[in-house]
Amino acid sequence: MKFTLSWLKDHLDTAASAEAVAEALTRGGLEVEGIEDKAKALAPFVVGHVVECAKHPNADKLSVCKVDIGQGAPIQVVCGAPNARQGMKGVYAPPGTHVPGTKLDLKKGVIRGVESNGMLLSERELGISDEHQGIIDLPADAPIGKRYVELLDLGDPVVEIAITPNRPDALGIRGIARDLAAMGVGALKPWPVKPVKGTFRSPIAWTIAPDGNACPFVAGRYFRNVTNRPSPDWLQRRLVAIGLRPISALVDITNYVTYDLGRPLHVFDADKLAGGLAMRLARDGEEILALDGKTYRLDPSITVIADAAAEDGGRAHGIGGVMGGENTGCTPETKNVFLEVALFDRVKIAAAGRKLGIQSDARYRFERGVDPESAVWGAEVAAKLIAECCGGEASEPVSAGAMPEWRRSVSFRPKRLETLGGLAVPPAEAKRILGALGYAATDDSGDSWTVSIPPWRMDSEGEADLVEEILRIHGYDKIPPVSMTPGGLPHQTVTPQQRRTRLARRALAARGMLEAVTWSFMNAKEAPLFHSGNRGPILLANPISADLDAMRPSIVGNLLRAAQRNADRGVPNAALFEVGPQYAGTEPEDQTLVAAGLRQGETPRHWAEKARTVDAYDAKADALAALEAAGGPVGSVQTAAEAPAWYHPGRSGSFKIGNVALAHFGEVHPRVLKALDVDGPCVAFEVFLDRLPPAKAKAGKARALLKPSQFQPVERDFAFVVDAAVPAEKVQRTAQNVDRALITAVSVFDAYAGPGIPEGKKSVAIAVTIQPTEKTLTDAEIDAIGAKIVAAVQKQTGGTLRS
Repeated sequence: MKFTLSWLKDHLDTAASAEAVAEALTRGGLEVEGIEDKAKALAPFVVGHVVECAKHPNADKLSVCKVDIGQGAPIQVVCGAPNARQGMKGVYAPPGTHVPGTKLDLKKGVIRGVESNGMLLSERELGISDEHQGIIDLPADAPIGKRYVELLDLGDPVVEIAITPNRPDALGIRGIARDLAAMGVGALKPWPVKPVKGTFRSPIAWTIAPDGNACPFVAGRYFRNVTNRPSPDWLQRRLVAIGLRPISALVDITNYVTYDLGRPLHVFDADKLAGGLAMRLARDGEEILALDGKTYRLDPSITVIADAAAEDGGRAHGIGGVMGGENTGCTPETKNVFLEVALFDRVKIAAAGRKLGIQSDARYRFERGVDPESAVWGAEVAAKLIAECCGGEASEPVSAGAMPEWRRSVSFRPKRLETLGGLAVPPAEAKRILGALGYAATDDSGDSWTVSIPPWRMDSEGEADLVEEILRIHGYDKIPPVSMTPGGLPHQTVTPQQRRTRLARRALAARGMLEAVTWSFMNAKEAPLFHSGNRGPILLANPISADLDAMRPSIVGNLLRAAQRNADRGVPNAALFEVGPQYAGTEPEDQTLVAAGLRQGETPRHWAEKARTVDAYDAKADALAALEAAGGPVGSVQTAAEAPAWYHPGRSGSFKIGNVALAHFGEVHPRVLKALDVDGPCVAFEVFLDRLPPAKAKAGKARALLKPSQFQPVERDFAFVVDAAVPAEKVQRTAQNVDRALITAVSVFDAYAGPGIPEGKKSVAIAVTIQPTEKTLTDAEIDAIGAKIVAAVQKQTGGTLRS
């Protein structure tokens, strides 16, 4: 919603500046989005007289103009506007100026071989409207060389405010002035509506069809022998200032009243109508050419304004409450005009506008609600302006339907200002504010008032609304701050389980995986693929979909489906994870919190290495990363080839502590991929977060780890020949356990079976890092640790040191 300061002062007696007005409006709940000073942006542009206009020698659509700006010899300008002609007056922009509408900086130039010094501007180039069919054509009496902002009085500051849905009254400048007056920024000027006496009976009458259309009441007046000339300068200047393009007096009057008083109007060229007018529902497939130049196809949910006399319902001339029709619009030749001032159901208007995709000033106001009484006084306001601007005679008013009953009252207890709003406003001040906003408060008793709601505030429905109205005018900044936690901040509420979940999610995302959120359900025909044992699917009594009728026994199934959907849409090689529950049965203990992930196809392409097919080791690394991030005992887990049946039996495994499986990982079984029609290969993992043992506090060790040792670490390599069935992990873990204080890392760097190694055996080579913390170790001490490692591996695995 835009308005100028001088326009506001038509309704508000105030000496406040635009900045003071903006500050008060924002404080009162009408947030100011900006104050525009057009005088600064348009200051360089002046009135220019085209004393000569000749055809460009090298271009058919260009003209070479000589422009007199009252400063010496005429200036040569190359112009492409179709309306450029000798004798006209336009707006000239000299070289070196910034054109606000196009955001270009003008320079002297040569266009098709002809020098051009500056530019003649259109309204769009000035940034005052979207009109760009030609350059601005000023009146013949416009003084040459006069600044354009002074000519049209565009130096008036323009204020733009944001309107919330509950403030339809602020869609008129009168309503904004009422708020400011209540806040003490000025005094609201009287606004008497004087009836315009009709001199004849209107030849056009209204009817409202009993078909459930959106119009309960409509009024109108007929005006004859009008002259639809350009509107007065003062009216044009105000419309231009807020970004509207003046069209003609009749059209400009309807736009002016819409912004001035929040009352949408429409005018028909009466000579283009076939008798009376009717409000009715559109016929299915009925079409109308609207004022925006587009043809809309209607249906019976949309209200139209149509000829009343025709047996077939007549031709539609407007979309009720949304937009008028082009065929009955007013033109400069219009002599007789019929004014429409209607009320509409705001829900039906909103639905119609949304269905047709039309955004208009009328729809914006009707769908929020207009003052019901404006259907009466709106006709009188328009009649006065038409008489002043267009002349002619006005008919007696005509109407149809019944004015909706809007009068109602609300019971209000002044003490609720403190209990609900946090501020005890004196009753006299509260009553003054309500009165200034148009509410009428009467005392029923010392504790309760009866407050009558004004017609322009139909959004006020209860006591809480009145509390809000009083407090926003009195000042929200006066409400004393109160701590939301008077007893202090609460203790930490994040549980260890929640912390583990967050850390696991972050670790998997850091490994390049994308988080997915899938249903907790799956197809009952697919669920048995992921059940352990002979348990059948857990069916839902009331599924949300026929193919989501069972609880998921594993997240892996849903991730497989999600990965394939991505591949089918041209996004292959998915890397997805999800943290959520899966269900082994119907009891609470059968629900398990799992961090599950899936990789499909190949690893990402990279300049330093070739893409390769994903394998079980990728899933193992993902599972270990999630376990470690969640605080799992990765240094103590054992790896076992005991993954469930939906994993490949020879390419999968589990991480266990004793008999408790903390995670599964590996390739997804080809049988499962075939059943789900998923392209392979796919590898997956499942980490059971609620099976992890509680983390142990080791503050002393943590502090020690934070301080690096000052002694040089020592690394020794060992190669053991063990049975082929012995896991390399067992060799690694055995060496690690020899001396946990000094041995800080053990890694497998080679595994070999072949020539030089007995059949049924393999060689496993490990690198052991020894980190002294108190002194530098002697060779004898290092050799002693090595001997312990050899002895321990031989005892635990039967291996021998390879020579």
